[in-house]
This record gives sequence, structure tokens and C-alpha cells, in this order.
Amino acid sequence: MAIYLPQFHPVAENDAWWGKGFTEWTNVAKARPRFPGHYQPQLPADLGFYDLRLAETRAQQAELARQYGISGFCYYHYWFNGRRILERPFEEVLRSGQPDFPFCLCWANENWTRRWDGMEQEVLLKQEYSEQDDLDHLRALAPAFADPRYIRVDGKPVFIIYRTHLMPDIKQTTDTWRAEAQRLGIGELYLLRMESWAPHPNPHELGFDASVEFHPDWFGNAAPHYGELQHRLLHRLKVRKSPYIHDFVLDYNSLADKMRTRPSPEYKRYPGLTPAWDNSARRKQEAVIFYNATPAKYEEWLSGIVERFVPYSAEENFIFINAWNEWAEGNHLEPCQRWGHQYLEATARALAGRTGLPK
Repeated sequence: MAIYLPQFHPVAENDAWWGKGFTEWTNVAKARPRFPGHYQPQLPADLGFYDLRLAETRAQQAELARQYGISGFCYYHYWFNGRRILERPFEEVLRSGQPDFPFCLCWANENWTRRWDGMEQEVLLKQEYSEQDDLDHLRALAPAFADPRYIRVDGKPVFIIYRTHLMPDIKQTTDTWRAEAQRLGIGELYLLRMESWAPHPNPHELGFDASVEFHPDWFGNAAPHYGELQHRLLHRLKVRKSPYIHDFVLDYNSLADKMRTRPSPEYKRYPGLTPAWDNSARRKQEAVIFYNATPAKYEEWLSGIVERFVPYSAEENFIFINAWNEWAEGNHLEPCQRWGHQYLEATARALAGRTGLPK
């Protein structure tokens, strides 16, 4: 499954916060290289600067994904105590029945702040947790869970939480959801938690069926890069500031190599990976940039996962790719002007058990 961002259409909130007509493309288009060889801006190829309000765009995305072996989209879902945002693309998919392509939802349960302009302390939308909100949320999800395209495990709809450590009593939430799902006639749920940022406890103890690797796995798992010797010397001599010091520049190769040999836990955990990562389009400084990311190295990483991962059952066989279309974070399978279809072609070969992309 590929994680899917619904940010590519204007909404009233973004108009108010960032200016009329703002979408994720606003950040993407203004990105510039920060050091020699830095791949920015990352611009779309086949699908162009699309608008997700258009059914034709959503159909093209699904067809492209299907063509290269992606089994479904995992849509980010935003819920703030009954207030939803960026919901229109998915709601139109749900209402229209098109595209006929499997999907599930992942609740991106973070506060929204002004992080894109560095003012992270200014909260735009805040999460507030309560048992009543858990009930309201599950009831609002029921129509999606009932859709025949919704991804299930043994009939149980798959629902994912992005950052469970932000919730005050996650076990109470999962218990509440499971009970309410039974009451509503949904039946059992298949709940997953993303392993991102915080320590990774056993998901079963928190009321989850399994966890999901979310990549990149940030610091400590990739080698930092401080530039060539000349950059470091000139910076130390105060002749010229190094172009690397204001960001976290890390090596994609070291991340991929470490993750391909990462031991499996005792609990159920679905593997994940990312084709690349570079959020400098969103951040003026302190961006996280993985250099050396190529379709070849991504294919090697995914091929290793395919070779090592033994599904837990016939339907518990997920691999999560982050992401389908995170353009402002530099991690996208959708074709770009530099790589074209190479990441998609690498995906198809790896999933078929074949390798051999020229390096």
C-alpha cells in the first residue's frame, strides 16, 4: 500500500493561514537547491500540478498505481474533535464509488502548527482527546468502513493511527472503538499503529493488532553528511558558511542498508520503506534531507523486504510505502521530471521478485 496525501486542493483554512489558493504545490514550486547536487525543485511529470477535486486526476492516480503493482492507497485522514479538513477528495471517492481501487484510512492525529514558516508554537488546529470524541470519531468512520473497496483482514476494516504516543490513554480509545464497532454492526476492527518518532511498545498491549514501520526512521539510523572538505574548512575559517549546516543532511544508502537488516520484533509488524525524503520545500532551515536517494537503492531496499517478509496470514501481507504523493517532503512514487517512471518501475520489479535496475 502507498500512503496518500490529500493536500492538493485549496481549502478555506489554508486560504486564511497561508494565502488565497494555497495548496501543497505552493511549497513544491518555490523550493530551491541548498547545496551542490541537491535535487530541488522536485516537479511532477505525467500528472502535472493536479487538483484532487477532479475525478479524472483521482482515476489517473489509481490506474498508474495499479499498473505498477500498488494494491491500494492509505489515505491520510484528519479529525479534530468532529472538525475535518482536506476531506473532500476522499469523500468524493467514497460518494462516487470511483476509482474502483482499494483503500484504508490513517488518522494523522497531530496538532497543526505554523511549522512551515518556523512558528511551530502557534497551533492552528489542536487535538483534544476524550471518550465522547472517540465515539463520535468511530461513528463518523462507519460509512467508509462499510464501503466494499475498504481494505480488510478477515472481514475486519483496517484503521491506522499515526502517533499513538500523543494520546493520553490509547488502550481506552482502542477498547472504546472496538465496543462501538460491535454496537454499530461493523464487527471487529483491525487496528494498526505507526512506529514513528516515539519508542515502539508492543502494539498488542495497547489494543492494536499490529504495527507498521514508518520511514524514514530519522536520526541514529542514517549517516550525517557535512559536505566536502572544502566546505568544512571554509566554514571553520569563517570565509564562507557551509551550505549544509542549517539542515540535517543524511545518507539514504545508510538508512536503507540498516533497515534491510533490521531484526524483526516478537510482535506483528508490517514492513515499510520510503523512496526518498526531503522536506526542504516546507522548511526554510532545519529540513531533513536524505541525499543519494535513487530508484536503484529504493529497489534494493524493497526487494530485500519482499525476500525477507513472511506474511502473518493470507490477508496479513502488507508492505507500506511512504508515500504515493508527498511532494513537499520529497517522497513520492508519482513520476517526476528527473526520474520519470523509474520509481514505479522499480516497485513493480521488486514486488515481482525481480531486480536489476542499472545503477
